[in-house]
Amino acid sequence: MLILASNSQTRAQLLQNYGILFVQQGVDFDEEKIKTKTPKSFVYEATKGKFEACPKTDQPILVADTVLEVDGELVRKAKDIEDARRILMKQSGNRLSIITCMIYKDRCLELMDISATHYRFAPFDEADLECYLDSGIWMGKAGACMVEGFCKKYIREVVGYESTAMGLCMEKLLPFLEQ
Repeated sequence: MLILASNSQTRAQLLQNYGILFVQQGVDFDEEKIKTKTPKSFVYEATKGKFEACPKTDQPILVADTVLEVDGELVRKAKDIEDARRILMKQSGNRLSIITCMIYKDRCLELMDISATHYRFAPFDEADLECYLDSGIWMGKAGACMVEGFCKKYIREVVGYESTAMGLCMEKLLPFLEQ
């Protein structure tokens, strides 16, 4: 059975949607010790660090991390509601990239992938944004962004896979799970 080494409910839901049996076991890794400010480097180092923190096992294991890039800057999870508001206002009416790195390992294979999905959003409605912030659903989300939720109605352009933006590029992972 696959081990999902992540506490993300969205990643778990993606696997469930595809009928993949798994157990969810998050790992401890301190992302604050990562010094790079480059989004792709950061997401790679975070995923690699989480993978190395996993207990050794013969079971297939899947680890992932996701960040945003807005105006060339790395955007991580919001620390509090004011940080979430600031981050979301940078996304409003703007272009951004959601970057996910995943590592999948089984007995025969180790796969590492970095994928990005690029969005252009319309400006967010202020009252709608405040309702979203008040809901708390943004907590724990990279850049407080939910393309499958709050942000969906503001998408004007998308290049890439929604699953990547949700935390796992299922389109790239599935062929390896089916072997």
